[in-house]
Amino acid sequence: MFQDLDGTLTRLLNDAPQLELPELRGADISFETPDRNFAPAQATVDLFLYEVRENRTLRDPSPVVERRGDTYLRRPAPVRVDCNYVLTTWAAAVIGPVRVAAEHQLLGQALTWLSRFPTIPTRYLQGSLLSPLRIYPLPAMVAQLDPDQHAGEFWTAMGIPPRPAFYLTVTTELALAPPTEGPLVTTTTTRYRRLGGPEPDEGEEWINFGGVVRDGAGAPVVGAWVRLEPAGRIEVTDAEGRYVFTEVRRAAGLTLHGRAVGQTDVSRGVDVPSRTGEYDLQFP
Repeated sequence: MFQDLDGTLTRLLNDAPQLELPELRGADISFETPDRNFAPAQATVDLFLYEVRENRTLRDPSPVVERRGDTYLRRPAPVRVDCNYVLTTWAAAVIGPVRVAAEHQLLGQALTWLSRFPTIPTRYLQGSLLSPLRIYPLPAMVAQLDPDQHAGEFWTAMGIPPRPAFYLTVTTELALAPPTEGPLVTTTTTRYRRLGGPEPDEGEEWINFGGVVRDGAGAPVVGAWVRLEPAGRIEVTDAEGRYVFTEVRRAAGLTLHGRAVGQTDVSRGVDVPSRTGEYDLQFP
C-alpha cells in the first residue's frame, strides 16, 4: 500500500504544468531518508514517510454492505490511516545563496501544486489504491502544523542542519478482511419462553423485518412512509431507502403501503415472516 501511495505522489508531482512550474516538473522525486548521506545529483523533491497513524476521528465501526445483483457483499469498515511525510527540496551543483534560492523556489512550487488537491484525483492513483473495493477518496493536508513534531529534534535525529520543509498528510484506507457474499438478512425472529414453571410455556414470538423502497428507476427513496396494515404502524425510510418494523406478530395476509412525495402510492401483500425473505416496495 505505501509503495503505491509513493507512486501516486510521484505521478502527481510529475504532472505539474511545465510553463507554470518548470523547476518542479523537471525535479527528481525521492522517498529516501534525508540524512547526512543523502546527496542527490540533481534537483530533488524528497518525501520522507516519517509516521503512519490511525485516524480515529474518521473511524467507522459499521460494516460496509454493498448490493451485487441478487446478493450482498459485507466486510468490516476499513481502517483510515494517516501517512505523514516531511517534504524537503534539494538543489545540486550549486552552493551558498544560489543553492538556497533554488531550493526555496522548488519548495514553493511543490507547495503551490500540492495545495490544489484537497483530495488526490483518481487519475493519479496507482496499484492497490485503484481497487474497486476502495470506499473513500484520499484527502491530503498540506503544510499543516503537527503538534507532536518538533523540527529541531527531527533534523538533529537526521544528523544534518535544519532545512526548510513542510508536512504532507495523505489519509488512505486499510482493508481488514475480504468481503463475504450472501443474501441480506431481512428477517429476525426472537422467542421468549419461561423456564422452570409447573406448566409448559408456549412463550412469545416477535419478528423484526425490513426492506427497501425504490422509485421506478430502482433508486432508493429517502423519507418514504411505509404503513403496515392492519396494525396501522408507520416507519420512514433512511438515507439508503431502508425501513424496519420491530416486534411484529407472526401473521399471513398483511399489507404494506408505500407513500412518498412525487410518487404514486404503492401496496403489496406480505406474510410475516416472508417465505422469500423479501419485503421491498417499488413505486411505479
